[in-house]
Amino acid sequence: MQLNAYIDHTILKPTATQADIAQLCQEAIAHGFYAVCVNGCWVDLAKKLLSKSEVKLAAVVGFPLGAMHTDVKVFEALKAVSDGADEIDMVINIAWAKQADWQAVTQEIDTIKKAIGEKILKVIIETCYLTDAEIISAAKACLEAKADFVKTSTGFGTKGATLEDVKRIKDTIGNRAQIKASGGIKDKETALKFLSLGVSRLGTSSGVDLVQ
Repeated sequence: MQLNAYIDHTILKPTATQADIAQLCQEAIAHGFYAVCVNGCWVDLAKKLLSKSEVKLAAVVGFPLGAMHTDVKVFEALKAVSDGADEIDMVINIAWAKQADWQAVTQEIDTIKKAIGEKILKVIIETCYLTDAEIISAAKACLEAKADFVKTSTGFGTKGATLEDVKRIKDTIGNRAQIKASGGIKDKETALKFLSLGVSRLGTSSGVDLVQ
């Protein structure tokens, strides 16, 4: 199994500089990673750096808290797409999930998916803040809104992806959507365990270490 083809090579820390983004893109090209994932302000630069490669470009929206107004998330997503993003990784409104307002969660995902059209939408449900039942409901909301991926984590919460949470998501969505595991994936053994559960994409800032 070629790990590189599953990796979203990621840098989302607030201190990341232009030089860091350039290094990220160079590493992604050199190692044949599937995509890079960056904050919105770097999409235009990353697109230029990746323009002669096959590496896809993902941008985060509503990151990392998910608590922005839906209109703001839509604007952010559309701006990222216009700047060259192939994929959008959005954070749900976690408060709505905690108060079981699944209609609002679903509607927001649906609104963003419709806004970006054929572009890939990955929905970060931030599993560390959800109960087992809420993870199932969040995954169902992603399906109902026709998201392309359910994604576990931002990497900025209290913990990242766990095998148990991924199993729960997989049992809920089957093959009707894909899964991206992210947060805390720092070694090859862990990465392979996630892939064995049916994960299609790995979000990690340790991509180079994983493939070396």
